[in-house]
Amino acid sequence: MDPKHRQKPMKFLNFIEEIGNRLPHPITIFILFTLVVMIVSHIFYLMGTSVTYEGVNKETMETEVLTVKIVSLLVPEGIAYMLSNVVSNFTSFVALGPVLVAMLGVGVAEKTGYIGALMTNTVTKAPRKLVTPIVVLIGVLSNVAASVGYVVLVPLGAIIFLGFKRHPLAGLSAAFAGVAGGYSANLFLGTNDPILSGMTTEASRILDAGYTVNPTDNWFFMFASTFLIVLISTLVTDKIVEPRLGTFTPDENKTMHNISNGEKKGLIWANISLLSTIGAIALLTVPKNGVLRGDEGSLIQSPFMSSIIFLMMVVFLIPGIVYGIVTKTIKNDKDIANLMTSSLETMAGFIVLIFFAAQFIALFNYTNLGTLIAVKGAGFLQSIHLDGIPLLIAFIIISAFINLFIAADSAKWAIMAPVFVPMFMQMGIAPEVTQAAYRIGDSATNIISPLMPFFPLVVAFAQRYGKNNGIGTVVSLMLPHSIVILICWTIFFAIWYFIGIPVGPGTSLTY
Repeated sequence: MDPKHRQKPMKFLNFIEEIGNRLPHPITIFILFTLVVMIVSHIFYLMGTSVTYEGVNKETMETEVLTVKIVSLLVPEGIAYMLSNVVSNFTSFVALGPVLVAMLGVGVAEKTGYIGALMTNTVTKAPRKLVTPIVVLIGVLSNVAASVGYVVLVPLGAIIFLGFKRHPLAGLSAAFAGVAGGYSANLFLGTNDPILSGMTTEASRILDAGYTVNPTDNWFFMFASTFLIVLISTLVTDKIVEPRLGTFTPDENKTMHNISNGEKKGLIWANISLLSTIGAIALLTVPKNGVLRGDEGSLIQSPFMSSIIFLMMVVFLIPGIVYGIVTKTIKNDKDIANLMTSSLETMAGFIVLIFFAAQFIALFNYTNLGTLIAVKGAGFLQSIHLDGIPLLIAFIIISAFINLFIAADSAKWAIMAPVFVPMFMQMGIAPEVTQAAYRIGDSATNIISPLMPFFPLVVAFAQRYGKNNGIGTVVSLMLPHSIVILICWTIFFAIWYFIGIPVGPGTSLTY
């Protein structure tokens, strides 16, 4: 971002960005973080540091008393682990596969010109005032489809804003705020609902053997929270983020022009193929006995959800190919293969960055330092002797802090649920309420945590609109979203609890 283009500089955010971007290259930062983890883990290992807590076994979903010791990376076993798992740490990294698979389709659709034509055609018809809330809303809803929002919607948010002659980084931040900042909010149930409710059930049975938490038990609150997140992130984007960014002057090849008659024809046929593809997927999914349905017709735990990344690739790939054939940017099968290849070439920097990020995150998890932080945070919350709304607010803040160190929501909740759910039950707070409070903290700080698996991808997207854009740029963009989401969502939760509205169908706020 060029400081000359900032119409309303905000000193604090500018300071965050400048300091962040003065840091070494993100690859170097992850290497330094890894060295710090190696040293710190060895110090705690020599001290014999360990933590004991009641945790949910994620395989059996049963509660067990676990003792976890800090593992050193500088003892023979640790060194052997580091060296022998380099490849598996990289190839199994959660963000790598979905990104590359989706880019095979998205890249073809982008490079044939289909996405550009579609966006150009859309922006000439859509009301300008509704662009930001629509981008945020689609981001929130995309959480039903696992990681698709990070891979597809975040870069599209930038492209959509660019089509309206608005700053693309503002669009990127709006989409990222919806996808990650509003991660737990949704109008529909998502894949994380049954996972979290299963862990909450097991934790609640420490005190009540017959207690059950259902996947729908946070739905009322999360449904309403969707509109709150859309409102918050729309205001933050339009009133804070975009005014600070100022005017963006794109390269010629990034500017959207009026589409020609040939492009209009290609767009028509591509959109027909898009609707046909979606229709074919719907035929396999919508009927209760559909091929992509799970056991007993389940959609949450189903082949559809497991194959969502591939299906998204197909949804972009087929209309991209059709558009290319009609507009003659694709003449044969070799052109398709070359477009797929070139789309992955644009991800080279991201792939290299992910290699080092994956090593750091894997080694951090191996040492159990994240578990230590989570359990100690729980102990602190127990020691401050709060109850009711103040206790829940403190819990949200602790969850948000721990989220900076352990990105996976299920991993954190497996550690925290057996500690907090029974403790809050003894204070008269229902397990469903504790789970809802946790999800607020778990979502709000996703967008400012470099440990979040898709954070490096967002940095790579930001660099498309300025080679000097780095971690500092993304953090400065997202910090206002994170702070305002955390404050407003917490207040909303406190009001909801105070009024006494159930957080889900058939639930109670009290135990």
